[in-house]
Amino acid sequence: MKKKTQSSCESCMYYEYDEEYECYTCEMNLDEDEMAQFIQNRFYECPYYRLGDEYVIVRKQL
Repeated sequence: MKKKTQSSCESCMYYEYDEEYECYTCEMNLDEDEMAQFIQNRFYECPYYRLGDEYVIVRKQL
């Protein structure tokens, strides 16, 4: 069995769990082509990608 590699979406700050749909979604406003790639798990070079760093707020407070 192949181990699934982590895509950039999984570490992106815009990739969040949607409780209404009970799945992870991209919070960016994707166009139709980008959304199709996201759904097919082929969205590798996302122009909106930002590393999800949960300590950014803490650093700003220091």
